[in-house]
Amino acid sequence: MNIKNFTLSVLSLFFVMTSCKPDDTEIDLVPLRDEAEVYQENLEEIETYLETHFFNYDEFNFQDIDAPENDDFVVRMDTISAENGTQDRIPISEMSGGDGMMGVLNFKIVEQGDINYKLYFLKLREGKGDKLHALDRAIVTYNGTLTDKAVFDSAVTPINFNLTTIGQIGGVVTGFREGLLEFKTSTGVTTAPDGVDTFSGHGIGAVFIPSGLGYFASPPIGSGIGLYAPIIFSLSLIDRLDTDFDQDGIPSHLEDLSDGNGAMTGDGNGFNDDTDGDGIPNFADSDDDNDGVLTINEDLEDIDPEVDSDGDGNFTNDKDGDGDPTNDDTDGDGVPNYLDADSTESN
Repeated sequence: MNIKNFTLSVLSLFFVMTSCKPDDTEIDLVPLRDEAEVYQENLEEIETYLETHFFNYDEFNFQDIDAPENDDFVVRMDTISAENGTQDRIPISEMSGGDGMMGVLNFKIVEQGDINYKLYFLKLREGKGDKLHALDRAIVTYNGTLTDKAVFDSAVTPINFNLTTIGQIGGVVTGFREGLLEFKTSTGVTTAPDGVDTFSGHGIGAVFIPSGLGYFASPPIGSGIGLYAPIIFSLSLIDRLDTDFDQDGIPSHLEDLSDGNGAMTGDGNGFNDDTDGDGIPNFADSDDDNDGVLTINEDLEDIDPEVDSDGDGNFTNDKDGDGDPTNDDTDGDGVPNYLDADSTESN
């Protein structure tokens, strides 16, 4: 699928192949454009788009955003013009700072490198289900377009993918992830006799992504996305799935412990949690405290106290694990064994 994040194989250069004649091919090295310069161009293009386009707001019930008729709503955008009879439509750019329909346009600042990107998004309905974490898998439907309305990707039935790229495990582009994080999942599903599912209470909106948070100079081959082109996604967030990138028995989002300033509250960024200081964040580290005992083996809680798992006749000393290493604290110091280097008991 095209919204996945593809890593540049060459960080500072990309190749342009020019065939001069059948037996003579030149390779020109073309330097990548300055990211800050591209961002300013993209921002102007996006803001112009917002000023000259509207979405199908008359099809959405803003009086009761949780009404069932909104559950199958999909954001569709078009140009404001007399030619197509939409000259009286309200531009998206004017739908900011007000109440109801007039407050659906928002933006957030996304820091990447030396640039603070302004990421615009439409939030028609936040959703009433679970909040996403950047380390989750998201289940979504979406439609991806360029500013000229050309569609480059879509999913009308829910699909799921990682929100963050971890090593060789691909995730979505940063702008799409950051947009999705503003929404919550559905609260229920109804299956019709024909087998079609209708979800309810899910987040509905759109996100407008500058290329620095998208594909920049490496759009997917055959996608139709140009170099340095901003992209737009309308979206519905259906559900979330836990990930466990290091397969240690702890969902990755629960390994986001710190707020980055020492408080153990989590900040949505699992990369700044590295208990043993080995350069590998906890969510990707199978031995978080580097005590020689794998995190998954520090799960000691007895799964069933009425079963003698080790067959020694004592029902109280089994250490077969209950699937949750976070509730094992042998020395009672308030730090679970898997984060406590001086607690080395293993199951």
